[in-house]
Amino acid sequence: MCGIIGFTGKLKAQDVLLTGLASLEYRGYDSAGIAYFKDTGKISLRKTVGKVKDLRAICDDDNNSTCGIGHTRWATHGEPSVVNAHPHYSRDQKIAVVHNGIIENYQELKTRLINKGFTFASQTDTEVVAQLLDYYYTGVSAGDSLDAITRMMMHVRGSYALGILFADQPGVVYAVRKDSPLIVGKAENGSLIASDVPALLKYTRTVYYIDNLEIARLTPDSIEFFNIDKEPVEKEAST
Repeated sequence: MCGIIGFTGKLKAQDVLLTGLASLEYRGYDSAGIAYFKDTGKISLRKTVGKVKDLRAICDDDNNSTCGIGHTRWATHGEPSVVNAHPHYSRDQKIAVVHNGIIENYQELKTRLINKGFTFASQTDTEVVAQLLDYYYTGVSAGDSLDAITRMMMHVRGSYALGILFADQPGVVYAVRKDSPLIVGKAENGSLIASDVPALLKYTRTVYYIDNLEIARLTPDSIEFFNIDKEPVEKEAST
C-alpha cells in the first residue's frame, strides 16, 4: 500500500508533508519522498529508501516552501530504490507526480514515448504518467495543465490517485482520481490532498470526496473540481 499527501497554503510544506506521511506509515512502504517548489520556480525532490524518519534526515531545515506533494511507496514496478521512489519528474523536471494504483498499459505508453524521443530514469509505471503529461503539456495542450491532465486520463488504463505539480504554476496542486482513494481537505492555513483521512486530521476535518475521473485544483485559498470534460463540478464539504 502507498500513501499520498499534498499541501499548499501558509505553512511550511515540508513539515506538513512529513507529518502527513508519518501518519500513513501503517499502510506499509519501502521508500518515501517529497517534491516542493523552490524560490527559483523549480521543483525540487527529496527521496530515500527506508522510513519517513530517513526522509526527514535528508530534508533541509531551511526549506520554507509552502507547496508540495509527498509519497510513501510499496514497490510494484521496479525494486525499492531512490530512482524508483516517488515523486517522479518529467524529462525536463517541469512536472512532478506521486501515484497510488497500477497503470495497466504503462509499457505500451512507455514504448510510444520512447519512440517520440523521451527517456526514462526509473522502472516504474508512474514515471509514464509524468512523461505523458509533459508530452501533452508541451504539445497539443499548449501549456493548459487541465487539458494535459484530461488527455492523460483518456489514454491511461488502470487505477490511480495522483498528486501533480507544474513548475510554472507555483502554489498549485492538482489531484486526480480513478478507482484509488483520494480526498481533499480545506484548512484554515491552506488546502490538502491525502490518500487517507489520518494524514489530514492534524490540520482539518473539512473534506471533499473526489469521484472517479474527477480532477481537483488546489491553491492556498481555493479548491476547484472538474470532470474529465473539463467542466466545473460543484461539491459539498463533509466533516
